[in-house]
Amino acid sequence: MPNTLAARLISWADELDPGTLEQAGRTARLEILAGPVALMPDAHVGIGATVGSVVATAGAVVPAAVGVDLGCGMIAARTDLSAGDLPDDLTRLRDRLARAVPAGVGRGHDDATDAASSWLAEHPPPSELSGRQAAKAADQFGSLGSGNHFVEVSLDRHARVWVVLHSGSRGIGNELASRHIATAKALAKAIGTELEDPDLAWFTQGTDEFAAYVADMHWAQDYAAANREQLLEATLAELWQATRPGVVVERVNCHHNFCAEEVHGGRPVWVTRKGAIRARAGERGVIPGSMGTSTFVVRGKGNPASYESCAHGAGRRLSRGQARKQLSVERLRDAMAGRTWQEREAEALLDESPEAYKDIHAVMAAQADLVEVEEVLTQVLNYKGTR
Repeated sequence: MPNTLAARLISWADELDPGTLEQAGRTARLEILAGPVALMPDAHVGIGATVGSVVATAGAVVPAAVGVDLGCGMIAARTDLSAGDLPDDLTRLRDRLARAVPAGVGRGHDDATDAASSWLAEHPPPSELSGRQAAKAADQFGSLGSGNHFVEVSLDRHARVWVVLHSGSRGIGNELASRHIATAKALAKAIGTELEDPDLAWFTQGTDEFAAYVADMHWAQDYAAANREQLLEATLAELWQATRPGVVVERVNCHHNFCAEEVHGGRPVWVTRKGAIRARAGERGVIPGSMGTSTFVVRGKGNPASYESCAHGAGRRLSRGQARKQLSVERLRDAMAGRTWQEREAEALLDESPEAYKDIHAVMAAQADLVEVEEVLTQVLNYKGTR
């Protein structure tokens, strides 16, 4: 249940550090707000706006509050396979995924795939891209990225096999977002807008800058959703090769870094979810924990207090730098016992250790009024990009 922290700040977080609260307070004091900032149970410090925050604005959008990985999110697909269809040793499948799914900073396919060419032809970007940017958009379509982006093979409580993955709009989304964030900051400085944090600069609806940003944002969000679909198809092709030809029974594809115009409190507002999922009544979402923990497939309850939103994951407890200094490879290996993963690259994955994140079960308990749990998934294989 939410706690009112200030006149324009409410929180579902049981674990909230002072830095996160201070940052959220700066957002809560923006003059363009259409209601309180809502902090999800996984809230933690981000750039500009807090990760795990939902911000409703009237006639304006803050590009940095949306973030640079436009449309980042999750896809989960239940197959008709069961645990008995999986090989006892999943190492070969992990290695096949490493060849089929490019992962890592800046990684993409050597050449644009047919799927990339087809999607880009049907969805031309609203902004003119440089030759380098166009090539990046094409080559990285169907690639994973780094950090906490991953592909997992998981089992639900009925021993049914799921594929779960996390990715976004890759390099092109980052470049488009970064360009608009810089424009918003320069515009605010030019007109003398006083801001506690320059990253909280906004575009006002009705201006050319607003229209250009929203067009690029929507395109990048669509790119991210299609990227996840393509990643899923590549992963399933390798799974069928390792097991038997199968089919997808159901799938859920949801953003958790995005902005959309919605109606709340009887009026249209722009709702920015930075590290949050839309959870309208009956709407399904995917909430991962971390390496070595559970993923939850949920259905929204449509709680108006959170702008019909919920947490997007466990949320970081330690920054990446802190995790690399404070945590040990040995404990990461212990946490991943019984799973197939990139153990040889454990040192590079240390900042993704479960100990760097909040307890996903506590996060889920804190938002029982926002979502109901449909499925709890346990990973048996984890593959992700390293630096």
